[in-house]
Amino acid sequence: MYASIRRYKIHPDGMAELARRVNEGFAPLISQAPGFVTYFALDAGNDVVASVSVFQDQAGAEQSNRLAADWVQRNLVELIASAPEITSGEVLVHL
Repeated sequence: MYASIRRYKIHPDGMAELARRVNEGFAPLISQAPGFVTYFALDAGNDVVASVSVFQDQAGAEQSNRLAADWVQRNLVELIASAPEITSGEVLVHL
């Protein structure tokens, strides 16, 4: 399995709206991507949101980054304060 973690700094007071849009728009989209295992978005505090996408293979994890970049550009640009930090790699331990 492979995972991709994306970390976004958002504008103050944007968390609730971001969560609503991601839940209604992005979550259904990413769940249909080939090799999808699971997706989480979390409030990391201090106006930071992080997401974790897990896929069966590296290609799926990489595609999730492209899907996210395109979707954020079309749907969240006014809520995002800076470019995301992205970390991707093979899952080493899974329970």
